[in-house]
Amino acid sequence: MSNIVAGLLYTKEDEWVKVDGDKATIGISDHAQDALSDIVYLELPDEGDSFEIGETFGVVESVKAAADLYMPVSGEVTAVNEDLIDTPELVNSDPYGTAWLIKIKLSDPAQLDELMDSAAYAKYLEERE
Repeated sequence: MSNIVAGLLYTKEDEWVKVDGDKATIGISDHAQDALSDIVYLELPDEGDSFEIGETFGVVESVKAAADLYMPVSGEVTAVNEDLIDTPELVNSDPYGTAWLIKIKLSDPAQLDELMDSAAYAKYLEERE
């Protein structure tokens, strides 16, 4: 069973969101990194880029496959985890900690209501298996 952190919000595309006021940190879930296997490359946006909910904001590549990263909520990128460009394998070892992908300023906090809490995400993963 994948590690699912309480207090985070999740998408059906396996991104997680940690909300702090009108800001959010975004990463990929333990389930996603496990399914991808050894991550070897990440393509992330630039600080200042803006995205709408559902838009592709980057790419994660592993030895198995490449997958698009989808914006869980609309917002402007305020920080990018540059460490992951040189050490993408951090996503495999610490997907909820040092391997956050981007930080954003939320443009529509009401969109958070469309995301799943940890219990709903766990149930979603069980149904998907």
